[in-house]
This record gives sequence, structure tokens and C-alpha cells, in this order.
Amino acid sequence: MNTQLNTTIKTDALVIGAGPVGLFQVFQLGLQGIHAHVIDVLAEPGGQCIELYPDKPIFDIPGIPRCTGRELVGQLLQQVAPFKPTFHFNQQVNEICAQEDGRWLVTTPQQQFLTRTVFIAAGVGAFVPKELKLEGLATFLGNQFFYRSAPPQASAGQAVLIVGGEDAAVAQAIAMAEDGPNQARSVTLIHRRDVLQASTAALARLAQLRAAGKVQFLAGQLVGIGVEGERLHSVTLHTPEDQTVQLPLDTLLVCMGVSPKLGPVTQWGLDMERKQLTVNPASLATSAAGIYAVGDVNTYPGKKKLIVCGFHEATLAAFAAASELNPQASGVLQYTTSSALLQQRLGVLTSPAESVQTS
Repeated sequence: MNTQLNTTIKTDALVIGAGPVGLFQVFQLGLQGIHAHVIDVLAEPGGQCIELYPDKPIFDIPGIPRCTGRELVGQLLQQVAPFKPTFHFNQQVNEICAQEDGRWLVTTPQQQFLTRTVFIAAGVGAFVPKELKLEGLATFLGNQFFYRSAPPQASAGQAVLIVGGEDAAVAQAIAMAEDGPNQARSVTLIHRRDVLQASTAALARLAQLRAAGKVQFLAGQLVGIGVEGERLHSVTLHTPEDQTVQLPLDTLLVCMGVSPKLGPVTQWGLDMERKQLTVNPASLATSAAGIYAVGDVNTYPGKKKLIVCGFHEATLAAFAAASELNPQASGVLQYTTSSALLQQRLGVLTSPAESVQTS
């Protein structure tokens, strides 16, 4: 579920980051009976796995000899589904402020959250689009100029120029050129060199569309824009042959990839070491009560930046948070193989009577 509200959302747990470790944090919280809201700056879950290596093999996930980043994220989403987390995509946390009652007020440009616990699973930082820096271009951002994706009306019947040479750019070129109500009048894909990086299937489909005249590809670097009145009219392309070409357009979509930026995390008043949050390795607690950090964003003696280590950290953080949220609980360790309560939370059992007793 993806929602954007103007009211303050109250919750027991807020996870910042929807990468693999953030998703597993949601799962471990769910086992503890804690529902989580999840914020991510990207438009979809997956973090580094989706942005940096969606189709590259991963070999060190326990019990899975080989999977791609995309497959791992898909499996994790299936795993958290019983707990029905609430996702808030395309949002970046700007501020975290302590409240008098011990809760935390977490603010994004679109939303406020009042939460008892915070789990920072921001990896190496928020992935933000790589900028196309042309004088005067920023004026048209959100109107004729977009990063990563554009609204349907920006492509339907329009002359679209897409800048980029990787998965996202190729996928957008294909989507806008395909037959349908949002099909562009023309699609031109621009990359600095005549080499594109995407899946074999996507490149094959792009080749078909190019052969059919539905997509044009040009190599070169954008060096300027043309404006008529209040509209972005064209861009100037400098080609490898040292020529300058004016390309008319209605919509400019930039998909040049993303880069991680730690961003506002450094301003939240949490103890840090070499741009990483210092935590207690037994609980993954930061220097602020109720805030935990898991995955590549944290550091402690012996820390290893591996997904499997992040999964371990998420487990310990969930247990620590459960004790904080419910200090009267027994704390007895339960197992998914035999606990009727955990199996109920997972949706395996409908009542404790269905549990099989084990010795």
C-alpha cells in the first residue's frame, strides 16, 4: 500500500529505507506483533538491489544458492506481505525531532509521522537522481522536464527525449513507444555513447522498436536548451563527430541513474563515525533512545557490509524494540516452527488450536 496524507500518522515503528534490510526489518517487527510504516526516496522497494544490480547474481543469501537483486526483493516482499506494511514512496526524511512523551516526530516534504521507534535502514544513503546540469533547465522541472519517470500526459502524443543508457532509460523508451493511450508521438533516446546497458530482453525489444521507426537513438552530450516564450522548445546535442544538433521536444525525461547521498541523516543529532551511525551491536540502538540503525548505514566493531549481516542486525533490533515497546512481555524466545502465536501472525494458522505440539 502506498499512501500520501497531510495528517500526522501515528505508529509504533517507522522504517526508513525499503531495501533488503529494511524489508527484513519489517518482517522481524511483524513477528513481534509490531506493524511498520516504511519510507523510501525511490518509487519502488528494493534499494541498492533494484537500482544497482537488479539482474546481477547474488550468491551469499542463506538457503538461496543464486538469485538476482530483483528476485531477492520479490521474495522479501512476499515474506512481509502477511504483516501488511504501509509504504510511502518518493519521500525523503528531512527531520527527526524528539517529543516530550518520548516519541519521535519524523517529517518528509509530504508527510509527518509520530512514532515510538525508528529504524534507519538507509544503506549508503538515499538514492537520488543524477542531475542534468544545463543552464535554465531547472525552471521546467515537474512541467516539461522530469527525472526517472513522467506522468502519462507528458508522453501521450508528445515528442519525448529520454537521456540515459541504462535499465531505467531503456525501459522508459520502450514504455512510451509501445501502442496504447499514453504512446508518445516520437521517442528519442540519447546517451553519451552508442552502448546501452539493460537486460537482454529489454535491448531486444528496443532494437525492434528502433527498426520499426518508433524509437530513435542518438549518441552525444546535451549542452544547452532552447526556450520559446515560457516553454522548453528544444535541446542542443553535441555529437561524437563534433557536430551540434537542435532537437525539438515536448517532454525531456532524464534517466542517468542515481547516486547515494547520506543527506539529512548527518543533521539528526545521532553519533556518527566516518559518515556511519554508531550503534550498540547487541541491540543496534543508536545514541538516541528509540532509534535503531541497521545495514550499511551503521558501524560497530567487526562490522561487515553484507546483506546477510544486515538481516542479523534487523533481527536483534526488532527484539530490542519489542522489549522497549512492551517491557512487561515475558521475553521468552519463540520459534516459527512451533509457535502458534507466530504462525497466526504469519497467517499460517487461524487459531492456536491448529498448532501441533512438539517436545
